[in-house]
Amino acid sequence: MNEVRGQMQDSFRSISSPARGLFKDNGSRFIACAYPVETEAEVREIVDSLKKEYHDARHHCYAYRLGYLGDRFRANDDGEPSGSAGRPILGQIDSNELSDILIVVVRYFGGIKLGIPGLIRAYRTSSADAIANAEIVEKVAAKRFRLSFGYMAMNDVMKAVKDMGLQPSGQDFGMACSLTVSVRLSLVDSFLDRISGVEGCEAVEV
Repeated sequence: MNEVRGQMQDSFRSISSPARGLFKDNGSRFIACAYPVETEAEVREIVDSLKKEYHDARHHCYAYRLGYLGDRFRANDDGEPSGSAGRPILGQIDSNELSDILIVVVRYFGGIKLGIPGLIRAYRTSSADAIANAEIVEKVAAKRFRLSFGYMAMNDVMKAVKDMGLQPSGQDFGMACSLTVSVRLSLVDSFLDRISGVEGCEAVEV
């Protein structure tokens, strides 16, 4: 895991909302579309929708990086020469130290071949423009836990949740009580220690 001076680093940079960038060269247009994403399923859905929206474009190249560790990523050239599209896009994501982001660059061919260096420059520059037009935000990596406990333990559970500054959701307070909380990674151990001290309370990661 990411660590800074012995402490877990559970925050990372991403973008808050979709953004666009543009680069033109010798008649070719490169439209870069950046999106905040968290799963491969979201990536597939967005890429498919852009292929329908820009159905008359020659290429739909993309790259993404996911997770607070950034360990899930892919670069796709979509028919461009190997390494000339997806890698330059991913390079801009990495040079800006971003994750949970997808950038798709839609290319309309202008009739003049740009060569490998020209393509790399075009995909790199259009991606950089999209990132420059995006709002960069800090995201916090967290785990979600479902707490199950008896009615008599409710006060102790709610006190622990409040003391740690957590926001409960999905609360069900019958004879068998439960709620869900999202705990940032750097606080997970402290949270589990605290909850283990509440008799009859069980925490399950969801």
